[in-house]
Amino acid sequence: MKIAQIAPLAESVPPRFYGGTERIVSYLTEALVDQGHDVTLFASGDSTTRAKLVPVTKTALRLNPLVRDPIPYHMMLLDAVRQRADEFDALHFHIDLLHMPMVQDFVGRTVTTLHGRLDLPDLPAFYRSFPNHSLVSISDNQRLPMPPVNWAGTVLHGLPSDLLSPRIGGQEGYLAFLGRISPEKRPDRAIRIAARSGKPLKIAAKIDNVDRGYWESEIAPLLDLYRNIEFIGEINEAQKAAFLGNASALLFPIDWPEPFGLVMIEAMACGTPVIAFRCGSVPEVIDHGVSGFIVSDEDQAVDAVGRLNQLDRARVRAAFDARFTADRMAADYVAIYQDLAGARAPVARLPDRRGKEAEHHFQAAG
Repeated sequence: MKIAQIAPLAESVPPRFYGGTERIVSYLTEALVDQGHDVTLFASGDSTTRAKLVPVTKTALRLNPLVRDPIPYHMMLLDAVRQRADEFDALHFHIDLLHMPMVQDFVGRTVTTLHGRLDLPDLPAFYRSFPNHSLVSISDNQRLPMPPVNWAGTVLHGLPSDLLSPRIGGQEGYLAFLGRISPEKRPDRAIRIAARSGKPLKIAAKIDNVDRGYWESEIAPLLDLYRNIEFIGEINEAQKAAFLGNASALLFPIDWPEPFGLVMIEAMACGTPVIAFRCGSVPEVIDHGVSGFIVSDEDQAVDAVGRLNQLDRARVRAAFDARFTADRMAADYVAIYQDLAGARAPVARLPDRRGKEAEHHFQAAG
């Protein structure tokens, strides 16, 4: 198929540091190329891909100190997509809702993955106004706050199978926290869990300007109070394998309806179990007692730290291989593309969930 991937411009594809959506767009794009599709990526000009790149801006917006408002640049992005829309069998948007009024003429060939939280009060009215758009959730839990919409499917995220190598032995005995310093990610919980467990904690996280006050008032004082905590700051992809792979466990003590939680499967790819709070997508990602422990409070998390020796790190990696590879993610999306109302691929042979080939006939675009 001829497929367009439309990425946010805040980060490059893939991002240099933090950026879950852009990272997934990269993994999906490269997997689709590997599977033989003709893929065009609309993204910032500092992106790296084997697809055809349409550079809408020179650099990622977050890294450009001259950018104050991202909206004009995303309007430029949408105009670039609109001018070339007829070239594609399917157009896959990853920019939430900005594009929806502008793609009505070819909406039958579009699909939108919703990467963020959907429990915000202004969203239901918007999505009720665009009921003909095919939407993809990244977990079933993410859907719960939404009004009735046209769900095309749920596609769990995936990583390239060779991106992060498992480290089965030789862990350094520390607990890891990876992500953002923000109230909903609850690094304060991670610090207390480590302190009560008698384990060192390494925190690799970025601090956005909006969360600077939270860092200064809530988290920095805890680092002064507990000497077993090391704040590393934001790390890049090359550093991630060692950071996660050498940890005894990843702490994922969230306090919000996490739509997916990419760091959980990154840890699993390293063979590192996850201790995660029962919120959002967590029960859909973690196999309790296999790839980690699902807990409801800090007491249970401390107990889980003491039971990490019950988990087999090889089985943690096997759980990743079974469910969370980029190849599986790409195959799931291709099935959705070819089921779109305006899909232009007449016949395709797709592997079904059991790995068998099945013939699918699709409606030609009118």
